[in-house]
Amino acid sequence: MYKDEIVEEIHKYREEYAKSFNYDLKAIFDDLRKKQIAHGRKVIKLPIKRSSNKSLHPTVN
Repeated sequence: MYKDEIVEEIHKYREEYAKSFNYDLKAIFDDLRKKQIAHGRKVIKLPIKRSSNKSLHPTVN
């Protein structure tokens, strides 16, 4: 199986990062949120696009 060095490096970093927070998802989330705020870029939340499934489920007459 082919192993991508870049993907392996990302997995290694992700593991080290999670381990540094004792795999606590709330702590990881809080840290990422702090980094996001400190970065200073504006985050835009876009509305959810709802798609119509009418073409996938035609009505039977």
